Amino acid sequence: MVPHGKRLQALETSIPGLIVFELPVPGDNRGWFKENWQREKMLALGLPDFGPVQNNVSFNDAVGTTRGIHAEPWDKWVSVATGRIFGAWVDLREGPTFGAVFTAEIDPSRAIFVPRGVGNSYQTLESDTAYTYLVNDHWSAGASYTFLNLADETAAIAWPIPLDTVEISAKDLAHPRLGDVTPMAPPKTLVLGANGQLGRALRDALPQAEFLGRTEFDLTDPAAWTSRRWRDYGTVINAAASTAVDAAETPEGRAAAWAINVTAVADLARVATANGLTVVHVSSDYVFDGTLEIHTEDEPFTPLGVYGQTKAAGDAIIATVPRHYIVRTSWVIGDGTNFVRTMASLAERGVNPSVVDDQIGRLSFATDIAAGIAHLLGVQAPFGTYNLSNSGEPQSWADIAKRVYELTGNDPDRVTGISTADYFAGKQVSPRPPNSTLDLAKLVSTGFAPRDADTALRTYVAGTSSAGDSS
Repeated sequence: MVPHGKRLQALETSIPGLIVFELPVPGDNRGWFKENWQREKMLALGLPDFGPVQNNVSFNDAVGTTRGIHAEPWDKWVSVATGRIFGAWVDLREGPTFGAVFTAEIDPSRAIFVPRGVGNSYQTLESDTAYTYLVNDHWSAGASYTFLNLADETAAIAWPIPLDTVEISAKDLAHPRLGDVTPMAPPKTLVLGANGQLGRALRDALPQAEFLGRTEFDLTDPAAWTSRRWRDYGTVINAAASTAVDAAETPEGRAAAWAINVTAVADLARVATANGLTVVHVSSDYVFDGTLEIHTEDEPFTPLGVYGQTKAAGDAIIATVPRHYIVRTSWVIGDGTNFVRTMASLAERGVNPSVVDDQIGRLSFATDIAAGIAHLLGVQAPFGTYNLSNSGEPQSWADIAKRVYELTGNDPDRVTGISTADYFAGKQVSPRPPNSTLDLAKLVSTGFAPRDADTALRTYVAGTSSAGDSS
C-alpha cells in the first residue's frame, strides 16, 4: 500500500541543511503517481537550487541490504521508487555539528535532501527496493570523499536489522571510526586578482581563501579556465580588472580592457553557472555618466569611456549568473599607489598641487570593501548588486587632497582647486563621471554599516605616516 494523501512539505532535521520532504502520492486502481522532484514547488519550500546532473538507481532484491556511510563532495536528492528503507545520515563536515546523526524511514511518500559532506547510508526494510538519487556532480576519482564505519560506537546508529546478520561490503566494514575521520572541508573560496589593492585586503578579511594573482591564473588564457576542479569551490571573488582608465582610450589599452573586463568575465560566468558557484564581481562608478548626484543599484548604465563600457558589459554578463554579487564601488584606496598616498607624498615634498574640484564622490577603502564582501557572503544576503563605498558627506578630489595635507601636518591651502576640463586640457584621457556618490541604503539593510570616509582616511593616513611611506 503506497498511496498517501500527504501535502508537500519540508521538515528540518537535526543536521543543518539536511531536509526531509513529505511527498503527495495519489493513486487509484491502476497504481500511483508522484512528483519525485519538482524544482519550482520545492525551491519555494526551501530546497536549494542544487542543479542535478545525474540520476542513479540502486536496486536491492533482499531485506537487510546495507550500504554506506559515504559523504561525497556534492549534494544528493534521495528517494525510493519502490520498497522501503531505514536511512541514516551523519554530519561529516568540519564544524560544530560534526558527528550529528539523523535517522528516518523512507518510502515513496518521502524524500530527503542530503547536502555535500553529510554521510549517507541505508538498510532495506522490504525486498525489491529501488533506491534513487539525483546528484549535482559527476563521479570523479579525483574528488575528495569521507567515510564512516556503519558500526561506529559514537554515532551509535540503531540499525533495525543487526549488522552482523546482513550483507555488507568489505570496503564498508573497513571504514574508520568517527575519531579517525578527517572531516570534509567546506567548499573553497577563490580570490582572483590577489595582488591588487582589494586582493591584498581580502587576505585579512578571508584568511581561509585561496588567492591567485595573474602569474598563477591568467584570466585571459582560456586554458586557465579548464585547469581547476571547479566543483571543489563554492565562491569565486573576482578582484581582478584592467583599471588603466586613460590607457583604455588607446588601441592597445582598449583591447586589454575588453580582454580582462569582458571576455575573461564571460569565461568566469560560464564556469560559475556550470558549477553552481557564487561569484562576487567588483564593479565601478564609471558605469554611469554622473549626471545624477547619487547612484542607486538599479540606475541604467550610461558609461562615458571605454573603461566604463567594459565594466558595464562585465556587470551585465555577471548578472546572468544565478548566484552573484556585483559589488559597485568608487575611488578605491588600499595598499599600493593611490591618490591619498600621492597627496601625502606631495605634501611632504613641498609640492603645491592643483586638484580637480568638480568631481564629487566618496572614497572606498579596500579594507572596508573586503569587509563588506565578507559580510554579504557571511549573512548570505540576497543575490544581486550592492553599492559599497565608505559613508559620510560626499567630497571633491580637491577636498580630499586638502584633508590629506591637513592630516599630515601641512597647510591645506597649498592645494588649489581646478576644473576637470582645465586639468586635462590637451591630454588624451577618458571622460570622468562628475558625480560618483553611491547610495548605500541597500547594503546597510543587510546589516553592514560602512565606516565614515573621513574616519577611515584619518586611520589610513596615520598608518601610512607611521610606516614612513613616501611613495
